[in-house]
Amino acid sequence: MNRLFNLNTYFKLLLLIASTTVFFFLLYTSLYLYTLKEEERFYKTTYDQYDNEVKSLFRLNSKTPTATIIDVTFWDELVNFTKTKDEKWYNDFIVSEFESYEMDYIGIYDLDKKIINKTTSNRIKSFDFIPKEMMSVLYESKLKRFYVKIPEGIVEVFAATIHPSRDPKKRKTKPSGYFFMARLLDKTFSSSLGNISSSKVNLTDADYVANPEEDFVVVALDLKDWRNEVVSKLLFKRPFNLNYSKTKEILFIVVVASIINMLIFIYYTKKWVYNPLKLVKNILETGNVKSINSLRKSKGEFGYIGNLFEENNNQRKQLEIAKQKAEESDTLKSSFLANLSHEIRTPMNAIMGFSDLLNDDKLTENEKSEYLKIIRNSGNSLVSIIEDLIEMSRIDAKQITPNYKGLDLEKCMADLHKSIKITIPKEKEIEFFIVESADKIQKNILTDETKLKQIIVNLITNAVKFTEKGFVSFGYKINREEGVVTFTIQDSGLGISEDYSKVIFDRFRRIEDNATNEMTGLGLGLSITKAYVEMLGGEIGVQSTMGIGSVFTFTIPLQYDEAAVESLPRKKISFSGNYENETILIAEDDNINFLLLKKIIESKNHTVLRAFNGQEAVNICAENPDISLVFMDIKMPVLNGFEAFEQIKVFKPELPVIAQTAYSSFEDRERIMQFGFMDYITKPLDKEKIFELLDTIFMEINP
Repeated sequence: MNRLFNLNTYFKLLLLIASTTVFFFLLYTSLYLYTLKEEERFYKTTYDQYDNEVKSLFRLNSKTPTATIIDVTFWDELVNFTKTKDEKWYNDFIVSEFESYEMDYIGIYDLDKKIINKTTSNRIKSFDFIPKEMMSVLYESKLKRFYVKIPEGIVEVFAATIHPSRDPKKRKTKPSGYFFMARLLDKTFSSSLGNISSSKVNLTDADYVANPEEDFVVVALDLKDWRNEVVSKLLFKRPFNLNYSKTKEILFIVVVASIINMLIFIYYTKKWVYNPLKLVKNILETGNVKSINSLRKSKGEFGYIGNLFEENNNQRKQLEIAKQKAEESDTLKSSFLANLSHEIRTPMNAIMGFSDLLNDDKLTENEKSEYLKIIRNSGNSLVSIIEDLIEMSRIDAKQITPNYKGLDLEKCMADLHKSIKITIPKEKEIEFFIVESADKIQKNILTDETKLKQIIVNLITNAVKFTEKGFVSFGYKINREEGVVTFTIQDSGLGISEDYSKVIFDRFRRIEDNATNEMTGLGLGLSITKAYVEMLGGEIGVQSTMGIGSVFTFTIPLQYDEAAVESLPRKKISFSGNYENETILIAEDDNINFLLLKKIIESKNHTVLRAFNGQEAVNICAENPDISLVFMDIKMPVLNGFEAFEQIKVFKPELPVIAQTAYSSFEDRERIMQFGFMDYITKPLDKEKIFELLDTIFMEINP
């Protein structure tokens, strides 16, 4: 044992290789013996399963004719025919229905074993092949299936005694005759069975012996006559895909390869382990430079050790790059925080400053109106900044997923043009139009309508923002080869420099130059747009020339909506009362929000009730039949807006309910509308939209 421990590393490795080789040789031998046994077991299991399958299939194939002959042979008119031998009746009820039996022969015999009448297909020429002796056996058994060999081939015969209909079990009456059906087991029959069983089927001689085949499973069914003697065999043959001979060959190859590997291991162990270790030992003892250079030329781990100083140098360079990126990131974050502070303080300064100025009694009405307009615009800018931050946070948290559904793209483009056109400032001399597609989409496409609209709106709004005079256009083209729809938004605005074009979609990036200093924003709009495009499975890019304009293009997958479009019934709303002085319930837990909404509604001469939580809203609606409309805050104590709305709809299904919410994302809005609310308003409240909602609802209900 001590001698073993005293061996150097090289010889220890050689001993390990030899031990491993012996172990694997024993393992391969065991696997070979196991393979032989498993091959025999698996073939037997497969044969048994196939045999059961073939027998079940053959029984099933004969089940329908058996049922048919049982049904036919307890028939009063057939009993009468065996006595009258009426040719006309036979032609009307047997010959005319011959094809429906799917047989090649039908014969009726009397009790004297004489044929009364028969019908055959053109495939059987033999006149009378039914053995007379078996009719005596049939008289007792009542039903028989057997096989007969005739010149045309093997015939499967179904035989039954004839009885009145009052004796379906054929126990109460004596037979009145014999009814025979037969079909020829020809190539068509074999082909049909073969297709069903995924086998090759053919008839063989009665003395045929089915021997096992290496690549096939073979099952032979005995076809017996009425004496139970084999007249032929039906041979089923199916490929046996598991070939263990290949496994044996592989095992043999593995054994040979293992021996070769052992020799290769010994050679390369000396080259890759023993020699480098000798160099390492020499380096540690003498520090020989030549040995170090030789070690660097080695492959594998020893080569890595030889290149350690070079790797350290590379790591140092990577650290410098990482440090530069970290400093750039810190600078970008600092710039963003400074920009965020500026963007928030600017509208807040306007709101607070002009709010103080409104306290001056000497202000004229025009000055007050101008100050209020500035406060409102500053508030909208502040809300836009907050919404962009929230949306980017939701994208980072992967809380936004596409909601795919059918979309009429032509209608969508027209609606966007109509809604955006009225928002373009009148002082800007901009021509805003759609570039019509030469190949228009005729079907609905499958995409997220909300995300697609937001992408287009963001890009058009951005184009309008940087265009004072000229045009802004948008449109789409179909690329059927690549399976995408390409959207284009073009403007004749300021343009983007090449440097900014590379980073325009990065977060917190803004164009900083003299021409755009007055433009507000955090630099998140195009980042959100890019995230939406990628979420829909597309790509976005920009081409721009300073002083000429920009062209933004993005793609989405072209996928048609094959689902049937169902028209949704229009919501019915109903309440008692007139156009003015209606009773309106406000469900709001915040006092300031309630006071603001109350003042807005009361300015239209309506009566306002208040519920502090969702449960109170349900109770007040149940107790007060005069309530005409409900403004329902979504986030409330006890019951939230959704839960309260659900309970109110149980006893007042036609009462209009408008959701009011601080949630401003498109997913939240879509959820509110799908839940069944009449409409929604978002905080901060828009007085004009509330007036528009009231007028729309009251005019619809009181035409």
